[in-house]
Amino acid sequence: MPRLSRLACLLFAPGLHAAAPAIPINYDEAKVPPYTLPDPLLAADGTAVRDGADWRARRRPELLELFAREVYGRTPGGRPAGMHWEVTCVGRAALSGKAVRKEITLWFTDRRDGPRMHLLMYLPAGARGPVPAFLGYNYYGNACVHPDPGISLSTAWMRANADFGIVAGRATERTRGVHAARWDVETVVARGYGTVTAYYGDVCEDRPEGLTGGAGAVFGTSAMEARRPDEWGAIGMWAWGLSRALDYLEADADVDARRVAVHGHSRLGKAALWAGAQDERFALVIANNSGAGGAALSKRDFGENVARINTSFPFWFARNFRAYNGREAALPVDQHQLVALVAPRPVHVASATEDAWADPKGEYLSVVHATPGYALFGRAGLRGAAMPGPDEAVLGDGLTYHLRTGKHDITPRDWARYLEHADRVLRR
Repeated sequence: MPRLSRLACLLFAPGLHAAAPAIPINYDEAKVPPYTLPDPLLAADGTAVRDGADWRARRRPELLELFAREVYGRTPGGRPAGMHWEVTCVGRAALSGKAVRKEITLWFTDRRDGPRMHLLMYLPAGARGPVPAFLGYNYYGNACVHPDPGISLSTAWMRANADFGIVAGRATERTRGVHAARWDVETVVARGYGTVTAYYGDVCEDRPEGLTGGAGAVFGTSAMEARRPDEWGAIGMWAWGLSRALDYLEADADVDARRVAVHGHSRLGKAALWAGAQDERFALVIANNSGAGGAALSKRDFGENVARINTSFPFWFARNFRAYNGREAALPVDQHQLVALVAPRPVHVASATEDAWADPKGEYLSVVHATPGYALFGRAGLRGAAMPGPDEAVLGDGLTYHLRTGKHDITPRDWARYLEHADRVLRR
């Protein structure tokens, strides 16, 4: 198994601005290599999957095993026996009286001084019964999603970002609301949905050292280069944490946990897809600009590729994934099969026109080629659909894709699409 030197790991850790290695990046469609995608419906014994029951019994476990062993690493366990939580604050007049704000501390073990995650919730004020909700991670602590002064400021370590008020690896008052546009909380709440978020660094810090803390500490995860080849990485840990947040929501009478959409942008879109593939409790899965290791097909070798993501972020995936650096054709799976693993639950994948790094066409094709998995359940998917133009969407039965004009980001225009989708599938 290829190994990276300690120097290389330090050079390409997030927040450090060293030059990336000279890994060729293709942005030319004419240079996309010929490739053959593995058939989602062809079982390991060479026989075709016949129906939804056959998929669940045979093919779904096979694909989950392949993705766990070769890409994300194995999730070592579900909800820990000692996991518990406490509602630490309730504000019943948040957002000028339009919302109820809750803060919850969720401890992953029975130790109050052990690993924990802090949840922030906004729920529509005056809701008549439990509401559907959107659940996703934020990048700079819960206070980054809205300037509301009532949100507790995170004290956890964060990636360097002077523009967002991150000083000495910690959030400051300047961090409040820096990502408010990415959350559009008022619009979501006004539409009748809850917003639930947590800082992803609570589960695993976005640096090599993070693998042994947070979720890693719960299961005794080894350091980055000492891990077993199929031991999980940060993406797997973040996915695990989303399921633990859903564990809490199942106990909260204000949320209908059967109608929760899990979502994420960029690296957190990768985590949302892996969470939705493994945990069938999520009712809708949304991946925004998730790119390599997310929705984009690896075998296209367009934009960020396997070698680049494994070199820049050697702690995100299983060490086994490095065996496919520059060898995407040898991968036994590809990301359309990850999308298919969510079937028959709906998936929404979104791209941006100026985000070639994430390969919008590869993300779209992944959704299209997931269609056979949905067809097993009588859902049409996106069979025969053409890639939409800028600021257009293609709505399939179970699968949806939209392309937004602009850069790598999540914007109110994206949220308008997600809310439209949620109205179709999460309303009673």
